[in-house]
Amino acid sequence: MLIVLSPAKALDVTTPAPCAGTASPALLEDAAQLAAQLQTYSPAQLAELMGLSDKLAQLNFIRWAQWKPPFGASNAKPAIFTFNGDVYTGLAATTLSASALAYLQAHVRILSGLYGVLRPLDWMQAYRLEMGCPLANIRGRDLYAFWGKQLTALLQAQAQTDTNPALINLASQEYWRSIQAEDLGIPVITPIFQSKRGTQYKVISLYAKRARGLMTRFAAEQNCQHPNDLQAFSQEGYYFSAEASTNYTWVFRREVD
Repeated sequence: MLIVLSPAKALDVTTPAPCAGTASPALLEDAAQLAAQLQTYSPAQLAELMGLSDKLAQLNFIRWAQWKPPFGASNAKPAIFTFNGDVYTGLAATTLSASALAYLQAHVRILSGLYGVLRPLDWMQAYRLEMGCPLANIRGRDLYAFWGKQLTALLQAQAQTDTNPALINLASQEYWRSIQAEDLGIPVITPIFQSKRGTQYKVISLYAKRARGLMTRFAAEQNCQHPNDLQAFSQEGYYFSAEASTNYTWVFRREVD
């Protein structure tokens, strides 16, 4: 079973990680091609391409100028401790045990506009490049064209080494679009997180993002090996709603006024 997450825009590059990275990203050579292209962009060009403020454009201009392999403890940080958005707040990786981190390394993959796919303990350097960015490149008009079938093939190969080959889609739609799900050849299960508002259950983005991290943490702490193990997820009041679910779309709800 493989769990797929999106990255986060917010990064923590200063807080020391509780453990070291283990390897460079599997597709680092491809990432270097994109980085080399973006290193030719001015702050104004980055701002226009990514819709950034002048301040963020300048920050990322500096990041691209400094981006350089090889990665290691002196110039990079493990991915799971670098991403700092709502999903990663729910995951709270810095408080996980060594065995839970080992589970994440084996069972979690983070999709990335720059790196393609990251394992949680892969070294990474700071960047800003969302998968939906319309960056024309040597392979096509955008990053979906750049990554093509590579990400699908990599996830398929990794998932099929497991005793229960399946993919748990906890990524946003922007990042999930980079995967050609019909070519995976394994079951794909997408959890949906709903909170009750009045008389209706709704997906509230902030809570749903956090719940993706909470579920990933639950899987790591409980050493979940089969997708059905995730139906026991009950953090922060969530419960599996069988009546609202289908075979491959699992709805988790909670009663919140």
